[in-house]
Amino acid sequence: MQASDSTTRSIGGIDVARIAELRETEARTFRKARPKSEAKVGNGMAGFLGGVPMHWMTDWPTPFPILVDGAKGATITDIDGNRLDDFCLGDTGSMLGHSPAPVARAIRRQAARGLTYMLPSEDALAIGPLLQQRFGLPYWQIATTATDANRFALRVARAVTGREKILVFNGCYHGSVDETMVRLIDGKPVNRPGLAGEFRDLTRATRIVEFNDIAALEAALGERDVACVITEPVLTNSCMVLPEPGFHDALRRLTRAAGTLLLIDETHTISTGPGGYTRKYGLEPDLFVLGKPVAGGVPASIWGMSEEVAARYGAYNRTKEPGYSGMGTTLSANPLQFAAMHATLEEVMTEEAYAHMDRLARRLDAGLTAVIDRYKLPWHVARVGARVEFICAPGPLKNGGEAEKAHTPELEAAIHVALVNRGVLIAPFHNMMLISPATTAAQVSRLITAFGAVAARLTA
Repeated sequence: MQASDSTTRSIGGIDVARIAELRETEARTFRKARPKSEAKVGNGMAGFLGGVPMHWMTDWPTPFPILVDGAKGATITDIDGNRLDDFCLGDTGSMLGHSPAPVARAIRRQAARGLTYMLPSEDALAIGPLLQQRFGLPYWQIATTATDANRFALRVARAVTGREKILVFNGCYHGSVDETMVRLIDGKPVNRPGLAGEFRDLTRATRIVEFNDIAALEAALGERDVACVITEPVLTNSCMVLPEPGFHDALRRLTRAAGTLLLIDETHTISTGPGGYTRKYGLEPDLFVLGKPVAGGVPASIWGMSEEVAARYGAYNRTKEPGYSGMGTTLSANPLQFAAMHATLEEVMTEEAYAHMDRLARRLDAGLTAVIDRYKLPWHVARVGARVEFICAPGPLKNGGEAEKAHTPELEAAIHVALVNRGVLIAPFHNMMLISPATTAAQVSRLITAFGAVAARLTA
């Protein structure tokens, strides 16, 4: 939360002048350590719009992007030879570590057999039952990104219910699915600020309420015209917001009463356990989506549906006009995805791996909290399984509106660069850290020590 008075202004309890000083000195340190990278990318990469292959590469708070030479396990090395303990892990894409050995072997094996041919391979025979066993739903499809999977699942929801509207929670994130790009500002639903080229009023077909607000949810579903509620079990892409006791039970009860389907997007909360938040806490979604780490870093996603939804969708397909469904992309469900996903589900996403991840995440949570307490910072730490986040505001947060106000971009950017200079990489857009099966206790200790050193600088 930002606070100010007539003489000084503070962000997250830290004077803005001190934040600016930290950012400036750490930027100089960053540049000095990376002369090769600055020469190659400091003025942008030739041929790319904005100087980068993907625009968000310039959104990192470092003076220029880190030019990676290689990554293995939970470590990234740049072309200047700087080694970083990686807690960003591709913002969950490499949550299971960079190039897990079983996945690397599967990719090499499949590369010699063809990369895509619009037909299944033997790996696909194993994946279907693995998905059923792990996530509980009986019917599955493969896509390339969680965005794709969410789009397709929402199409199914609209098809089987005959309803147009969906419902999301303020502060949600479901990739670049257009109709989820809405926000509550001063209590009014609006298109999410900053959308490029969006000419539609997305709120026409999307209802939005605050997370954890059961009364608002009940009212929004009361007209019985919402096809689907799409939500993460925990809000993760703003400042992390955990569900309050009873919220998920109410969400399931109210959606069923309204004839509305429930889509659980586990793309970030798969950090909870091998079956995600859904299996650990006994959620009962009609539709389920998981992207990012499900193939160990190879672009892939999955979406599943219940027996009832599958039956209703089958009936719908028998009566609809023939033609392209608007779902599916040519490179989805390719044999490289099958090979990597088979290895990931069977050999990497194990109970033992998650036990290790959870143990170190608890240690990280406690260590960061101890630093916050030691320096009397008005901050807090939130965690869902192996996913940990320090938030530069008091907590816990109740909803997306509070999360938006708790976001402190200037302070977070300064902390991020300072941590990089101390050998630690965290997520660039918020203070998220992931523990992988390859992460070591020594790496966690170094992160806690680095965080303590930065806190000392900010509060000296």
